[in-house]
Amino acid sequence: MNCDQASLSLNLGIGRPDPISLRVGDVDIISGRVTQAGRLDKVLAEASGLSRERVKALIAQGAVLVGGATAGQPSDKIATGTAFSIHVPPPADAHASPQDIPLVIPFEDEHLIVVDKPAGLVVHPAAGNPDGTLVNALLHHCKGQLSGIGGVARPGIVHRIDRDTSGLLVVAKSDAAHEGLAKQFADHSIERVYHAVVAGRPKAAQGTISARIGRSDRDRKKMAVLAPDASRGKHAATHYKLLKPLDNCSLVECRLETGRTHQVRVHMASIGHPLLGDPAYGKTPGPLRELLKSLNFSRQALHAAVLGFTHPVKGDELRFSSGLPPDMEELIDHTAH
Repeated sequence: MNCDQASLSLNLGIGRPDPISLRVGDVDIISGRVTQAGRLDKVLAEASGLSRERVKALIAQGAVLVGGATAGQPSDKIATGTAFSIHVPPPADAHASPQDIPLVIPFEDEHLIVVDKPAGLVVHPAAGNPDGTLVNALLHHCKGQLSGIGGVARPGIVHRIDRDTSGLLVVAKSDAAHEGLAKQFADHSIERVYHAVVAGRPKAAQGTISARIGRSDRDRKKMAVLAPDASRGKHAATHYKLLKPLDNCSLVECRLETGRTHQVRVHMASIGHPLLGDPAYGKTPGPLRELLKSLNFSRQALHAAVLGFTHPVKGDELRFSSGLPPDMEELIDHTAH
């Protein structure tokens, strides 16, 4: 937001007790004073009628003024009577283009869609992957009807799984669904279970890995387990269970309590059992290298097998499961006792 926009906001009723909405050019400006103290994104959502996730996105874009200054963090506190102004830009066409890419869809309604993603498919466009992504496929399948909260590059995307991880993820088609799903992910009430083939065999048949995860100091493209008292990173917890012992490896279930970037990969590597085929967090055991080469298995052996959540609009309890993909089935067949 530039100085001219800020000055304009202050002249468009920002001091009024009841919020007003005016259009200047193609921008809607909502302004007024808050009537109750509290967390910034929550209070402004209630005052403006926008969704909380939409307010968060606008704060991140610098499109929100509080007390005449650009708002800081969604979690900041705001006092009763504080003036605010929210600049809401017009809807933008998605930067991604629709592409006819086949999808496996276990469930779909007017609010959301559950996709069983194959390994190798990137979730959204980014540097190095401008197209051929899940978002491109969804824009074609859904005729562009995806939530706009994620922005033009990530319409509908509430969570992600890595390119070379297969399995289930949910995408929002409406803003109401996006906001409701985001809340469930934030409070860790979504059920997420992964199946992985890891090197060796865990000493304990089941256990919990509770270790803080943040960016690696050695390689900023990787994540790492941090010290418990580290000032950065986030708490992460993974509950694992041995499903099937294999030759020099094991099939394990990993149930997520939190959902951090590369969580399963980092946590399992931290206890000495990296995922087979994982190029970033561990080496494949010597006896299995030729096997993986002969099978042309060149990705982390990780599959999002179960996804459960409450429908964010209808309130139904939904739970989906996905069987192991053929490449992981083949790997298990060749390493079974």
